[in-house]
Amino acid sequence: MAVVGLLSTYITSVGADLVIMHTNDTHSYLSQEESAIGGMDRLAVLVDSVRKAEPHTLMIDAGDAVQGTLYFNLYGGVVEQQVLNYIGYDLRILGNHEFDNGADSLAVVLSGAKSKFLSTNYHFADARLAGRFSRYDVRTVCGRKIGFLAININPDGLVATGRANGVQYSDAIESANRMARWLREQQRCDVIVALTHIGLDSTPLPNDTMLVAQTENIDVLIGGHSHTAIAETLYLSNRAGKRVLVAQTGKYARNLGLVKIDLETLAARSELVAVNSRVDDRIDPALTAILAPYRAGVYESMHKPIGLAAMDFPQKSPQLLNWVSDAVYSVGSKISDKPVDFAMYNVGGVRSGFEGDTVYEGVIITILPFSNRVEVVEILGRDLLPAFEQMATIGGSGVSEQVRIEYEPQPAESNAKAKIVSVTINGQPLDPEREYVVAMTDYLSGGGDYMPTLRNHNLVKYSENNFYKDVLDLIGSMSEPMISSPTPRMNPINK
Repeated sequence: MAVVGLLSTYITSVGADLVIMHTNDTHSYLSQEESAIGGMDRLAVLVDSVRKAEPHTLMIDAGDAVQGTLYFNLYGGVVEQQVLNYIGYDLRILGNHEFDNGADSLAVVLSGAKSKFLSTNYHFADARLAGRFSRYDVRTVCGRKIGFLAININPDGLVATGRANGVQYSDAIESANRMARWLREQQRCDVIVALTHIGLDSTPLPNDTMLVAQTENIDVLIGGHSHTAIAETLYLSNRAGKRVLVAQTGKYARNLGLVKIDLETLAARSELVAVNSRVDDRIDPALTAILAPYRAGVYESMHKPIGLAAMDFPQKSPQLLNWVSDAVYSVGSKISDKPVDFAMYNVGGVRSGFEGDTVYEGVIITILPFSNRVEVVEILGRDLLPAFEQMATIGGSGVSEQVRIEYEPQPAESNAKAKIVSVTINGQPLDPEREYVVAMTDYLSGGGDYMPTLRNHNLVKYSENNFYKDVLDLIGSMSEPMISSPTPRMNPINK
């Protein structure tokens, strides 16, 4: 790695500390040329500085290293593995997005990875994956034994149907308790670190908060999935009343996490260091060279105009979610022999937004990066209602212009479903016994976003294309600039 100046923050390091550097949810943000913060090419410089200042370090990633920029969409995860190999990650775990191209593709991509992979509660039928993963790891530093376990999220309802084939999930809390106890009692570990990808406070449960509360023997938890930047040292109590350090860095390589374990007292503390222009030289030149063969394809796609927009479409705006939902309706209506009643789209499938009057190919792929296709299905109203409840529970999701939904939110701490007050489709109340013709992605029709009743359907038609390809064709055929309603179609009301 390139020699760079040391950050003054680390020059004062003395004594026997184990410094665990960690990232999570970097999501293919390998280079942030248009931003003053983030990017793996900047993070590499910071990692190099910490390693030069600290005698005992480990580098760890808590999942979702892929899916978020064109480096993944165009090259399928190969570039990310080269970058992570170069930075020198010691331990890694899977996030949910590592499965986006399927378990077979994951096995091929990971064959070139140099890190050790952990998963305590996944069991793999594919021998290629089973051979890459260990259920735990133990490292000895200055005579102290540090044990690591890894807890992954349940793919059912989160990972698209068929993408995690051959992956058997075991209960997170039971698996964590069993492994932590074994590491403590049988391996005689002084410190036990849980690496997780279940989110600090995410639903459905369990999340990190619940995992800590219902386990013993874990001393440190380094997590991901919820994109939470824990800036101040956070301790949560386990079921024995002991403090557990919980750390997470946010997303997109904007921060490097540091968990420091005093190897004399075993006390643990944490901090976040922003990955920004204060890092010496800012960009690692060797990593830039790794990206160079792939950069041209990314640049070409990000600068290929395909249409015009009459308004801005920020990522979390109703106008973008409405437009995408209407696009699903347009694609479904085009491929279906039966009239489509309406369309739906998961809000989590909108990954970014855009501003300006020119629409570029790469921007649309970045907004809609997943390899989902549009399906038209026949489904009863009584199976749609629980899905609408789930959509309302997360604060609203995407429905096409034919739908209006009012709901009563529930307190976040209750973990209860939102209460649907009214649903109208084409101006008529939802009929539980009517069979509706609905366009949605295969992710949703497979029960994704925790909507299992959407699986109760009859398939009518499906698109042969990835959804983003259908959207690119749709925009290219438009005679007028893109425009959409800024009014939410799922509206919370308070009673």
